[in-house]
Amino acid sequence: MTRYNHSFILSISFVSALGGYLFGFDFAVISGALPFLKTTFGLDTYWEGFATGSLALGAILGSVLAGGISGRYGRRKGLLLAAMLFGVSSLAMALAPTRYFFIGARFFAGAGVGMASLLSPMYIAEISPASFRGRMVAINQLTVVIGILVTNLINYTLRNTGPDAWRWMFGLGVVPSALFVLGALWLPESPRWLAEAGRTAEAERLLERIGGKEYAHKTLGGFHRSAAPTDKRSAAQGLHYGALLHRAVFPSVLVGIGLAVFQQFCGINVVFNYTPAIFASIGVARDGQLLQTVFIGGVNLVFTVAAMLLVDKVGRKPLMLAGAVCLSLLYLAVVHLLGTGAAQVSWFLLASIGTYALTLAPVTWVLIAEVFPGKIRSAATSLAVLCLWAAYFVLVFTFPPLFERLGDKTFYLYAGICALGAVFVALKVKETKGKTLEELEDALVIH
Repeated sequence: MTRYNHSFILSISFVSALGGYLFGFDFAVISGALPFLKTTFGLDTYWEGFATGSLALGAILGSVLAGGISGRYGRRKGLLLAAMLFGVSSLAMALAPTRYFFIGARFFAGAGVGMASLLSPMYIAEISPASFRGRMVAINQLTVVIGILVTNLINYTLRNTGPDAWRWMFGLGVVPSALFVLGALWLPESPRWLAEAGRTAEAERLLERIGGKEYAHKTLGGFHRSAAPTDKRSAAQGLHYGALLHRAVFPSVLVGIGLAVFQQFCGINVVFNYTPAIFASIGVARDGQLLQTVFIGGVNLVFTVAAMLLVDKVGRKPLMLAGAVCLSLLYLAVVHLLGTGAAQVSWFLLASIGTYALTLAPVTWVLIAEVFPGKIRSAATSLAVLCLWAAYFVLVFTFPPLFERLGDKTFYLYAGICALGAVFVALKVKETKGKTLEELEDALVIH
């Protein structure tokens, strides 16, 4: 029985997952800052949606850059670049003199988010043994929700410090960004990338540190079976997006993209990003609106921890199915209760957040890290994450005008999408728990 170096695996997983924390920060900070930004920059519903969604536009660029950088130069250098983007953009947003400057800075913050959202789970998946890979990849989602909760608490604390409170909300992102830069400098490179780049001796030493000589020998053998490249140039081979159209791998590419888009179109991120607007529509004061974001962050954290305990036991597919069905039903209840009072709606929105955190949020990232064959993993993951952020932009950009026109009935749309998502998962998603990435490749590729 292999004895793994758990402390080493955990430490490098948590350091790489600092990208997830900063993802959570940039994702959540807009919720608390938006009421101030609307006053400072005179944002109407169009600019409100664009200021929120500009993060996603940057993330699309970041996911493309990350695919190229991670394939050619390695996962570690990509994480380091993302960390530096986080720091610079946080400072720029805090000092923004105009809405155009702010949106541009948030766009570059999104580039860091896009890079981290692709590279952190990919890196963790490639250094983690199969028996607990799901829990390790879910660490990235855990740090995302910790980032959301901490940011919501800071936003709530700063809410009454004056009209420039939003500048502090964004500027404090420099602190975790600096920690991420230092951590990324310490991280080892992914053993899979080292092997594909022809640096087999380095890959073997790292694998021995993770699980001993026998584990290293077996894992390297799997690498060689799944990928033929032997130098840096060929290690970047998976970045040719045309390879994704090959009939042997195209079905798995479609599944990954479908999961990524569904995770966003299920609608839960409008609750995260527009909590103040939703509760303002039923007469809740600003302090109460921001307090709801804290409750949401707390529920998100608790259920994400539960997901980490379940994902390698229950499996990926059952959790995804349960999440899609339950969200659809909860949204129907939200439509019925919006307008009847904050207390009732709050409980059902919190239940929706908990359901998402237990199922679709972490499991989608786990599956994206697992379902693509090794030869196309960088390019396919990059494309899936690009589609995820494109879907997020559409979601958050369209919500303000939809909610202004349709009100509570907007959630009927998300309920219907969740019902369709359940059908997609039932028909197209295969279970991946407990299998090595090489075993999954044999099962998912059409020969």
